[in-house]
Amino acid sequence: MARINGPVWKVSRRLQFSILETGEEFAGKRPRTTAPGKAPDARPAKLTNYGQQLREKQRIRFTYGVNERQFYNLYLKAQHLKGNTGHNFLFLLESRLDNVVYRMNLARTRRAARQLVNHGHILVDGQKVDIPSFLVKPGAVISVKEASRNIPAIKEALEATVSTKNYVTFDKEALKGTFVRLPERAELNDQVNEALVVEYYNR
Repeated sequence: MARINGPVWKVSRRLQFSILETGEEFAGKRPRTTAPGKAPDARPAKLTNYGQQLREKQRIRFTYGVNERQFYNLYLKAQHLKGNTGHNFLFLLESRLDNVVYRMNLARTRRAARQLVNHGHILVDGQKVDIPSFLVKPGAVISVKEASRNIPAIKEALEATVSTKNYVTFDKEALKGTFVRLPERAELNDQVNEALVVEYYNR
């Protein structure tokens, strides 16, 4: 399975983790926190060490919406960087253009952000880039192409904006922002354990 093409909420329940990072999948009057096909009060199966590592890999992979090959290649790249491999891995995932567009609140989900990039609506330092996996360097300026400024999806996403991450800035009027720096680990999802992914690939 390369990407999630079906119901996101069902995958979130299977992994016992909010892929959208909002908790929406488990909210509502009758939230379902158990895996699909399981009784609401079913006791979760106890995972082996390998099972925990695999589940954590899937949680992170599905959160960022990348396929297995992209995920592994990015991990290999993180291995060759100085510092903590797990942290570097998350920082590289955060540096993907589709994720930066999402962090700037130009799209409500990473899937929607990936579509904006694929359709050529996004510029990096004034040049059109239509590759979602493009790694954005700190200091790069991300903007919306002039002809794409009135796209309803972008307007809706910006209207729903509450805040942005500290490592990006964005001007709603100019539809332009900057990927200021790489994030710090404390600024990312504290519910994931990237060390398990490192163990998975090093087993």
